[in-house]
Amino acid sequence: MVLTQLLKAGPALSVADLAPQPSMPAVPVERRTPPDVYRRAIEAHRQAATPSRVDPGIAAAVERQTAAMRELSRRAFPEPDVVADDALAPIEHAHAQRRRQATVTEAAALRRARQERAAREAGTPTIGPPAALRTTA
Repeated sequence: MVLTQLLKAGPALSVADLAPQPSMPAVPVERRTPPDVYRRAIEAHRQAATPSRVDPGIAAAVERQTAAMRELSRRAFPEPDVVADDALAPIEHAHAQRRRQATVTEAAALRRARQERAAREAGTPTIGPPAALRTTA
């Protein structure tokens, strides 16, 4: 209904006239301090309010369930035995093992490259059968 009235009003209206006007004043409103009676009533209400109504049976059941889940988790993911301070953590152990494997592979590749270069320079066929290649994941 308002829109039809605005449309009937004619082209004299601008877009600013159609935009909703803010309902809050631009100047911040200062709040007055509440009267003492109000503050005392609020304090009395807070003191008289009943504490949360937690059923003790439900709270006990939640505690039992939490304890059972922690026990299952402990059994599924046991803590490792006490490790010496200088011992490697499992991930560090895996990294060290990979580094050792890479070093061994690099040394074998260098040995073979030297043998093949020496054989080429001497004009002789490569010494021994080609080494078996390993695949990696």
